[in-house]
Amino acid sequence: MTLTQRDIDREIADHRARYTAARTAGAPPEHHPRRDYPPYRSSTLRHPLRPPVAAGGDPEAVELSGPVFGSTDVAPADSDLTRRHPGEPLGERITVSGRLLDRRGRPVRGQLVEIWQANASGRYAHQLDQHPAPLDPNFTGSGRALTGDDGGYLFTTVRPGAYPWRNHDNAWRPAHIHFSVFGTAFTQRLVTQMYFPGDPLFAHDPVLQSVTDPAARERLVAAYDHERSRPEWSLGYRWNIVLDGPDATWIEEGR
Repeated sequence: MTLTQRDIDREIADHRARYTAARTAGAPPEHHPRRDYPPYRSSTLRHPLRPPVAAGGDPEAVELSGPVFGSTDVAPADSDLTRRHPGEPLGERITVSGRLLDRRGRPVRGQLVEIWQANASGRYAHQLDQHPAPLDPNFTGSGRALTGDDGGYLFTTVRPGAYPWRNHDNAWRPAHIHFSVFGTAFTQRLVTQMYFPGDPLFAHDPVLQSVTDPAARERLVAAYDHERSRPEWSLGYRWNIVLDGPDATWIEEGR
């Protein structure tokens, strides 16, 4: 039987109703999604069933098997995804900026922030992406930056397009940008997603809706900030990332 969007919407509504009833009965809010959220079909197949395995011996040995992100230091140009190729990428140019904060609102300085995204047509520059939308030879879709003394970061890019995925029939993901934040070690990496305000696909997306608590889900949506728009150049969006505490930004690995 082929699952339709209506089937998925009904499942999302059922889970939301149960969550609301639990909150009314006094249950604490769930700031992060459960690892197996049935409307997000693949989560029920790939979520961990066993506890993490502790690394024995030298703790630094874990770092030896981690990936290496580039052979050079992070340069200012790395944060401008529109200047990585000879020509201009297609699409709506945007500036995304914000601050990396701890639970008390204090800036987290000198941290590596990486982003990756689809192009304006909703296609990733990756061999596994076979979505029949055009690739952009002037847009690779990845960048990196270090947070400043105020915890701030800034990226210039293009607004990504929505794209289909095969969770169910006629499934589409809202426009989003993936964020990766590192601490002092690779094992402290956090991965999340930033969305754009007013997207009509929000209600139909099991990935976003797996963040059951409305306040936590809202923290994943950037705010348009006209003061951050650049004249004759780009529209500005503001999005802060909170690492822990009750206002923490959702991360894909859960808690």
